Amino acid sequence: MDQRDYVRRLLEAYRTTPGTSGAVRRPDRLLAAQLYQRGVPLEGVENALTLAAARRLARATDAPPLGIIRSLAYFSPVIEEVLRLQVSPEYFRHLRHRVARFTPTP
Repeated sequence: MDQRDYVRRLLEAYRTTPGTSGAVRRPDRLLAAQLYQRGVPLEGVENALTLAAARRLARATDAPPLGIIRSLAYFSPVIEEVLRLQVSPEYFRHLRHRVARFTPTP
């Protein structure tokens, strides 16, 4: 996959992640390009987006509401965490299913 496709796919995954504003800004494009240049697997970034969304959805119902995520950089620590994890792909499939199940559709 070339850089253009990687960045496009990554930003689409970010844009559609529950809790994000749905908008992509120039710094988001720059970070996506940096991740490509570092050789970060797209699947790893997608897994990080899923993990972060699942964590946000799993909060207690009486907890104060979280703000909208307005930057891909918000996910940077989770991307680094996922890159260090040794977790089965089935775990992230399970998380994707749970996130989809608990995310309201527009």
